[in-house]
Amino acid sequence: MNITLAENYGFCFGVKRAIKIAEENQNSKTYGALIHNTQEIDRLKKDYNVGLTNTLSDFKTGETAVVRTHGIPKNELKELKHRDVNVINATCPYVTKPQHICEDMSGEGYDIVIFGDEKHPEIKGVKSYAEGNVYTVLHVSELEELDLKEKVAVVAQTTRKIEEFLEIANYLIARHKEVRVFNTICNATFENQTAVKALSKKSDVMVIIGGKNSSNTKQLHAISSDECPDSYHIESPKEVKKEWFDNKHNCGISAGASTPDWIIKEVIEKIEEITA
Repeated sequence: MNITLAENYGFCFGVKRAIKIAEENQNSKTYGALIHNTQEIDRLKKDYNVGLTNTLSDFKTGETAVVRTHGIPKNELKELKHRDVNVINATCPYVTKPQHICEDMSGEGYDIVIFGDEKHPEIKGVKSYAEGNVYTVLHVSELEELDLKEKVAVVAQTTRKIEEFLEIANYLIARHKEVRVFNTICNATFENQTAVKALSKKSDVMVIIGGKNSSNTKQLHAISSDECPDSYHIESPKEVKKEWFDNKHNCGISAGASTPDWIIKEVIEKIEEITA
């Protein structure tokens, strides 16, 4: 089996930064999952005693709260500080950017359109910074139902497809007098997506490694599946199946932005073992 890694894959700048922050703050807790990778979260707990809670009230005065890479709602950040919790903000700078844009543009009287998944923690945080009308959409069809002002500002979830974002932006530009478009899709996401598309075109089986709840990993899998129908999204080597590689010769590997190198290495070793 010929195994090839995508040109760009795995840990992005924001995740590397967050992991380093967590390691430097032993005996702390993260508010929400620091990143969307359970194995790496387990490692932080085991090696650095960095816990995890999804409940704001779990933090007591003087304790340390590490804010997840995806950010948290503005009111929750304010509440932590009000209660004299030591807040260490590990929110990715690519995520704080749309937060600030929503805050600034809504303050100037713009309606805000966010292209992204309303249930995703990143979007919950970004949305909270808008002071006026704010709408979250995933498809152009959802825009048809909105009664928007003439002044509209649009941002994107950092891990979405650029092509889909352009559809949203173009629809708004054609129908409103003033549209401010902010491309907040992070460079690492774009580079990983471009790389997985190129690799999947020349592979007869693809393995995409990352958390099942990781938005950017799911996007990589969707792009890969368009070019290579035999594309599989896994979290760990335990999920790899021998039959995936029957009568296959070229296996491509990519990984989400929250996937550490040690898991990628274990998956490759597993594939080599069962295809030897």
